[in-house]
Amino acid sequence: MDFLPEDIEQYAELHTQEEPELLKELNLETWQTVLAPRMLSGPIQGRLLSMIAQLVAPKAILEIGTYTGYSALCLAEGLTEDGVLHTIDRNAELRRLQQKYFDRSGKAHQIIAHLGDATEILPSLDQKFDLIFIDADKSNYLNYLTLVTPMLRSGGLLISDNVLWSGKVTQKAQADDLDTKVLQEFNQKLKTHPEYQTVLLPIRDGLSLARKR
Repeated sequence: MDFLPEDIEQYAELHTQEEPELLKELNLETWQTVLAPRMLSGPIQGRLLSMIAQLVAPKAILEIGTYTGYSALCLAEGLTEDGVLHTIDRNAELRRLQQKYFDRSGKAHQIIAHLGDATEILPSLDQKFDLIFIDADKSNYLNYLTLVTPMLRSGGLLISDNVLWSGKVTQKAQADDLDTKVLQEFNQKLKTHPEYQTVLLPIRDGLSLARKR
């Protein structure tokens, strides 16, 4: 579902700083070679993630859901010189494409890619993060929230993607639609969570920003 008229979307993109050339190439290769390319963050959301990361200036970033690596590279633009970004994905077929662009970015030495189930990998990451981005399997969003909250430092930022789920969250979920049910509960829990200040932005498929108190 498109939440804005096409001409408004195009105008916004035209008046947003262009994505770096490397990300343009990754964007194109994703659309040409990978299934479900709409999962890519895209130029407007990508520039927003980059700007947020540069404002936060994180020393440690955690991303759940690497896909082809576009959002990881956007977030990595804000890393401190000695910072590190951990990114987790279960799709082994995308590793070659991710690494290709990580290497070309000059940020490969700051990016640690984990392959596997995030619910199993997260408990092994024994550190605090300044910024966490959730953009993976929607049915696990509540589990991810439980797991990452203790990992986020006070004052840190939790960003969650696809929280509008093509508008399905505004309607009664079908009995077999687990993703929508989980996202509805996730959005409500994040809004009322005592440890977070939260705003849900209607950008693309919905983006939540939650600052840990």
